[in-house]
Amino acid sequence: MGLQAKNKVDPAFSMSSMTDIIFLLLIFFMLTSSFITPSGLPVNLPSSETSDIVMQEVSVTITKDFKYSVNDKIVPRENIKAELTTLLADKKGQVVLHIDKEVPVEYLVEIGGIAAGLEANVSIATKPY
Repeated sequence: MGLQAKNKVDPAFSMSSMTDIIFLLLIFFMLTSSFITPSGLPVNLPSSETSDIVMQEVSVTITKDFKYSVNDKIVPRENIKAELTTLLADKKGQVVLHIDKEVPVEYLVEIGGIAAGLEANVSIATKPY
């Protein structure tokens, strides 16, 4: 008399749920990476009570030792206007200023004025309290 189980367990591993999880993680990291501001130069941002996340098209960084970079490309101060002009050509863009809190306000106003003269929306990056 041969006894056999009615329900056989399939030892194969289903990868369909694993690919769904990997796909969701990929989407999550792609979306959150756009909110991270990769800055090649170290900047100590000032604090603010409200800090909004802005999708940046152009990032201008000024360090406390007055090194300038535009989109992680180190640029001399004299070439900032030319660099912004090429990046914002034929469109109204968003410029985010990453300026160290020890930098005098006159440098912030200078770069903000250049960007505003090119009809760009200017935002100042801050860190929340």
